[in-house]
Amino acid sequence: MSQNTAALFDPKQLARPELLKLTPYQSARRIGGRGDIWINANESPFNNSDLDKVNRYPECQPPELINAYSNYSGVKASNIIASRGADEAIELLIRTFCVPGVDSIACFGPTYGMYAISAATFNVGVTALSLTDNYQLPDAWPNQIGDAKIVFICNPNNPTGTVISKENIEQAIQAAPNAIVVVDEAYIEFCPEYSVADLLSTYPNLVVLRTLSKAFALAGARCGFMLANDAIIDLVMLVIAPYPVPLPVSELATKALSAQGLDTMQTQVATLVEQGLRLSAALSAFGAQVLPANGNYVLAKFDDVASVAERLREAGIVARAYKDPRLADAIRFSFTNELQTNAIIALFNGSAA
Repeated sequence: MSQNTAALFDPKQLARPELLKLTPYQSARRIGGRGDIWINANESPFNNSDLDKVNRYPECQPPELINAYSNYSGVKASNIIASRGADEAIELLIRTFCVPGVDSIACFGPTYGMYAISAATFNVGVTALSLTDNYQLPDAWPNQIGDAKIVFICNPNNPTGTVISKENIEQAIQAAPNAIVVVDEAYIEFCPEYSVADLLSTYPNLVVLRTLSKAFALAGARCGFMLANDAIIDLVMLVIAPYPVPLPVSELATKALSAQGLDTMQTQVATLVEQGLRLSAALSAFGAQVLPANGNYVLAKFDDVASVAERLREAGIVARAYKDPRLADAIRFSFTNELQTNAIIALFNGSAA
């Protein structure tokens, strides 16, 4: 995408037409106000919790949280939306840009299933293309996506754990100048050098998805982020829920993004990587074909996957198997702590855990 082409990209041309005339719901927090007695939101005046202000509706986009993620990611606060996990961000993009029964998205499998499922639940078509044998983007894909409004690329890819180089991702963004290219970086803390968040100012059709569920150990809190240019952010804010970030989630997330929280995250990522290397080596020694791990998991392919699955069940170890034909002989192992990793390795060494 040349600078001239980038300047011409207007996400309003991709947005659902009815949204351009929509006045978003003005929640009490969006309207705001100043005063000592707040009676504009039908809230209870009684706080029955130790958590301050939990009886009040939270900000739609809590400033402390947005600023904390801005400081961490290096992306301007105005280019960030906090959502209920990256899953909600996926749905928000589809709801904003895809007309049900008319438009479509594109994705590259085997990959995270929620791109296609989210599209299907909104009656949006899915062009499901295949990654190459070494899990890279196929050469001819720009000619195969038709008029897809959104192209989803998971990097690192779930469940394979493989990565596409930053150079190739940038080429992909350039190859689809009339679509929104969404790069899902849910696992980017495990390979930060592959992030394309720094390209947001260069490519207005780029969106980056992030989450605190993986490296930040907050899967139960459901907090994710959409990073995008101002025009896309403004359109998505037309369809977002009035209060997408609960107050306890915002406080947990903001704390996780503090200096101490970031130090904890980086220490734990290093621990998981170390244990993942041990597990990968053990699986390879067992005879599995182990793919390079760039997230907090490894995908291993077995000659007799059924017997391995039975071995895991008998040991009370719950790993992930897949119905995708390309992954029929594979099991995905999430990385865990040293004690549990020891037990898994012992199982594949044939000794008692």
